[in-house]
Amino acid sequence: MSQEKPLPPGAILQRDGESFAVRITPPSGKISARDLEKMAELIRTHEVPEVKLTSGQRIGFYGLTQNNIHDFCDAMPFRTGGHYVQACPGTKWCKFGQQDSLEFARTLEEKYGTMPTPAKIKLGISGCTFSCAESRLRDIGFIGTPKGWRMFVGGNSGMKPRIADELAKELSTQQALELCQKFLDFYCETAPAKRRTSRFVEKIGIETIKEKLGI
Repeated sequence: MSQEKPLPPGAILQRDGESFAVRITPPSGKISARDLEKMAELIRTHEVPEVKLTSGQRIGFYGLTQNNIHDFCDAMPFRTGGHYVQACPGTKWCKFGQQDSLEFARTLEEKYGTMPTPAKIKLGISGCTFSCAESRLRDIGFIGTPKGWRMFVGGNSGMKPRIADELAKELSTQQALELCQKFLDFYCETAPAKRRTSRFVEKIGIETIKEKLGI
């Protein structure tokens, strides 16, 4: 007896109990004309009934079925499932930008977009203190200043929102990457399954985390 093919990563059963939604993750929300053309072609071909932008710079496709979800996701120019990295335009475009958020976010996406972790993680990269990428409401957030990056951990929105704690400041991009890796290593080694960083940081305490990471 043949088994049904597993659903694509991130597929979500919908209210009707039959259809599914998937969300694609364009790195930092960046989309080219060719990407848009390909998505439009797939939406028409598979007669997707609803398409919606999400709050995390992703695109949701609703009303997919067991019959078309695999072909739809396989042909998409972006991955489904995994973590997401949200970023503002930074110094490339914005007159307020202090750090290159788009390039930093690209690196983080490549390193951590599909990394196994105890629970999902969301990263917010803001090029200045306006924090347009909601960095203090993310599992890991960075905010650019003239002196470098400020790093925050343990934030989330949702049903029990939490403002992230500042882990370090005045970091170069290389230092920020290294500290992000150290925090994620500690989180993955220490946190139980399904515990988001918000509850993890809340339970352990930011000062203990700083001590463990040698800050």
